[in-house]
Amino acid sequence: MTVQDENFWAAQFEEHRPRLRAVAYRMLGSFAEADDAVQETWLRVTRSSGDDVRNIGSWLTTVVSRQCLNMLRSRATRREDPLDVRVPDPVVESGDGVDPAEQEVLADSVGLALLVVLEALDPAERLAFVLHDMFAVPFDEIASMLDRTSASVRQLASRARRRVQGATPAGPPNRSQQRRIADAWLTAARGGNFDGLVALLHPDALLRVDTGGPDSKVVRGAAEVAGNASRFRPVGLVSHYAVVNGGPGIVATRDGKPVSVLAFTVSDGLIVEIDILADVERLATLDISVN
Repeated sequence: MTVQDENFWAAQFEEHRPRLRAVAYRMLGSFAEADDAVQETWLRVTRSSGDDVRNIGSWLTTVVSRQCLNMLRSRATRREDPLDVRVPDPVVESGDGVDPAEQEVLADSVGLALLVVLEALDPAERLAFVLHDMFAVPFDEIASMLDRTSASVRQLASRARRRVQGATPAGPPNRSQQRRIADAWLTAARGGNFDGLVALLHPDALLRVDTGGPDSKVVRGAAEVAGNASRFRPVGLVSHYAVVNGGPGIVATRDGKPVSVLAFTVSDGLIVEIDILADVERLATLDISVN
């Protein structure tokens, strides 16, 4: 590759980098791994002449998707316990002054609850769903990545679609309602108000806590979730409202450093899911600021 070619491809790559990172984040649920996948894609570009590339964006999406697929498959073989609790890396924006229209185009605004469900999919299912349903990649192109027929890829995407139903609320978010629910949760939790917490929860609410260690857990049912929240009385923590992956959330800090990020999934005015990342080591690697 000549210097002129390298300059051309570097410019093209930077133009497409936001999309590539968005694909990788949705595929992997980890910013560090997503950045690794994007970097590997760039290395692939530098090793290729690029003479036979007709659609640069499509080609780059294919390269990064294949890299993510390999990483997912490698992750699956390393995982000793398939029931491990893992909350994906959150996207945190302090305050509630986020323009909903802007959220539509933010690369990383996919809901945390949806990412959690994607974690449980087979790598091929996840690829088919993410590329087709989130990035409108044709089934024929996905089929070539997976070495399958278009019909079988359609089935993969359809199966994944059924799995993720309910992971994201239908319709545009009600920002003021979400803020009220988050504030009410904080007030009830601080006061140990069990009944107040139950009133905010869907009867089948789910709590998922990822501490990065043996204290990670999944709790189901409004009473059980409220019981956990009412008993949790941390000392020295300051709670801040935040927009987490486009939805309502809370960032807890100690001495100005994040110690947990909580994301609510709200449907019909009730909390249906709470995802908490309390792995301090992981949180330290993320770009989280609070007002």
